[in-house]
Amino acid sequence: MEKSEKVALINRLKSVAGHVTGIATMVEQDRYCVDLIKQIQAAQAALAKANQIILDNHLHTCLTAAIRGDDPDERERVLSEISDVFSVTHRS
Repeated sequence: MEKSEKVALINRLKSVAGHVTGIATMVEQDRYCVDLIKQIQAAQAALAKANQIILDNHLHTCLTAAIRGDDPDERERVLSEISDVFSVTHRS
């Protein structure tokens, strides 16, 4: 991952951590349920964006290298790994 991408990702994750801390405070303060839900949705959206950034990086580096490589076992391992991440039965 390029340094600028890594910095942006770390900043996004720190923002998510701040959101989650804020949500916990809201719960402690017995804030309105809909306000909690909106904040949770904002944190989930930020995590989804972080996930997208990491996936895009993985597809353009690790996966691409494995597909272009000469080792069929490594190619299958990486393809299976990415397939497992998106498998419906794999998710909890």
